[in-house]
Amino acid sequence: MPHPCLSCGACCAHFRVSLHWSEAEPALGGTVPRALTVPLRSHELAMRGTAGGDVLRCVALEADIGHHSRCSIHPLRPQACRDVAASWEFGEVSDQCDRARIAHGLAPLTGDDWSWREFAA
Repeated sequence: MPHPCLSCGACCAHFRVSLHWSEAEPALGGTVPRALTVPLRSHELAMRGTAGGDVLRCVALEADIGHHSRCSIHPLRPQACRDVAASWEFGEVSDQCDRARIAHGLAPLTGDDWSWREFAA
C-alpha cells in the first residue's frame, strides 16, 4: 500500500507555501527553482499558485486530489513543505493535514492508514 500522501495532494492545493528568498538562491545552497516562485514580502517568496486568489494550487503539484498526487520538485521542495507531516505518520495528528483534507472533501487520516507499515517491516 502506498504512502497516503501519494493519493492526496490536499495540502499542496490548500495552503500558501511561503519561503525565505534564500531557499531559491543556489549560491546560498537554495534548491527551490526560482522560476516556480513569486515575490510575497520583502524577504519572502511563495510558490506560484499558492500566493492568493480564488484557487490555491502549487505549480509543482501534479495531482487529482484524493486520487493521485506527486510533487514534481519533491527533493527540491521548500522547508515549509517538508515541515507538514501527514496525520498519524509519526503517531500524532497534523492539524494542517486534517484541515486540508477536510477542505477537499476527504476524511482525515487515522492510525489505520499507516497499518501497511507493519506488513512492510
